[in-house]
Amino acid sequence: MTTAMLFMDCNQKKVEKKSKKISKRNYSITKDNAYNDIFLDSAAMENYISKNAIPEEMANRIRSFYNTRNFEFAWFSSNGLSEQALGFSSLLNFKGETTAKQKKLKKTIDNLLDNESVSISENDKSIINTELLLTKSLIDFSLANFEKGFVKRKELERFIPYQKADPAELADSLLNKKHKDDKYFSDINESYKLLSEQLKKYIDIAKAGGWPSIIGDAKSFREGASSLKFTAIKKILFLTGDLPKQDTSVVFNENLRNGIKNFQKRFGYTPDGKVTKQLLDEINVPVMERIKQVLINMNRMRWLPQKPEGKLIVVNIPEFTLYVYEGKNEALSMPVVVGKEGHNTTIFSDRLTTIVFSPYWNVPPSIVKNEIVPSMEKDNNYLSEHNMEITGNENGLPIVRQKPGPENSLGKVKFLFPNTFNIYFHDTPAKSLFDKKVRAYSHGCIRLSQPAEMAAYLLKGNSKWTPQNIDEAMNSGVEQYVQLKVAVPVFITYYTAWVDENGKLNFRNDIYGHDKDISGKMFIK
Repeated sequence: MTTAMLFMDCNQKKVEKKSKKISKRNYSITKDNAYNDIFLDSAAMENYISKNAIPEEMANRIRSFYNTRNFEFAWFSSNGLSEQALGFSSLLNFKGETTAKQKKLKKTIDNLLDNESVSISENDKSIINTELLLTKSLIDFSLANFEKGFVKRKELERFIPYQKADPAELADSLLNKKHKDDKYFSDINESYKLLSEQLKKYIDIAKAGGWPSIIGDAKSFREGASSLKFTAIKKILFLTGDLPKQDTSVVFNENLRNGIKNFQKRFGYTPDGKVTKQLLDEINVPVMERIKQVLINMNRMRWLPQKPEGKLIVVNIPEFTLYVYEGKNEALSMPVVVGKEGHNTTIFSDRLTTIVFSPYWNVPPSIVKNEIVPSMEKDNNYLSEHNMEITGNENGLPIVRQKPGPENSLGKVKFLFPNTFNIYFHDTPAKSLFDKKVRAYSHGCIRLSQPAEMAAYLLKGNSKWTPQNIDEAMNSGVEQYVQLKVAVPVFITYYTAWVDENGKLNFRNDIYGHDKDISGKMFIK
């Protein structure tokens, strides 16, 4: 072999090796079947790479990422930021990224989220830069934080859905992939792994024909009665694991009642063993719809922190529940009230730094405009009757605040984790709302059912703040700020399917319609 031939052979091998590290462009993705509806100009990507002097290895990873998507935007649709952008942004905030670019990225994302009427153009240079910076940040994050080998390059490129798919085929591809090194993402994300195990169970049910629909008036489902419908319900409850043993009898017996109780617990209902219309509606959801719900939430769980240490506060909006963790262990949990539809509580993360006892409520301008001013026009005594006062004027509106006291809308204490959305935890005088199953009533902030317990937990170890002193501060009527010695990360999440500490698959209603939006983008049917 000549020297020239040797040189050509080596050069060809370099080309082949390089091409293996860049996924082929997926031309099958079009505007009709893409997950997001806007596409990036490849020249804009190359300009970004050149302008930012991105090293060749990273540049190739970015090229490969967009080849997989046929240059479809990953982090934006024409309606704004994608749900994945919110999840990844939360993960970056949790890790405490502090570079100038990351701070600028956080500010950009917060501003986009705070703009209710945002419209995205695929030619907007600022949007393009944000899109590409998020992608580079994802690659950087993966290389720095995921244990080596557990997130393959091609898998990372699929972290964000890119093309509508048949849910059964998508599930099969996730469940049946094989890696030579036997390293899988599920091994470093427990929540994802547990949900994937449930996905397999539900796919097996679907392949066996699913489960029957139950037709009838819920009032006829009485304990002691007999009907073939009860046999059908027992079959469903056996398939879902709520009945430990098959029961083919036609009687509404204790076995069925216990199975219904188990089902109710998993769906957030009071476990009374009674059949209601709501319960029948849940039972009658087809297995394939549950599979879609599991797949959607598996995607969300990609953005959970890996093996967090120390304290972590998590609020799951559809569950209306707050959890405090110390590492993997649950230290505290409580029911919460979240934002009503139209005043959605935003998905984000930050750090809780401050407790405010006997707080003033500085009424947001939107509430002043839409609620306070009209009430003042109808009733001259409205402010005094509600213990409120005007402290100034801004943009043609009075600046209104409510004084500390038992009727204060924030209750007796609030907990601050400063953010663009002005969302925080607080007490409330409206305690009866915590007895409801659906607790979406606020203007976006999160009301706690056990605020004193939360304060005591956060101030544990501080000898100055005994339970008695906390109670006195909450009832003093004098506003008092207390800074935590160590800030506590807060995650505001949106999971409608997850596996609990007892290994049970839970489902909750899609209160903001996020699942519905994702399903329309993610699945072909």
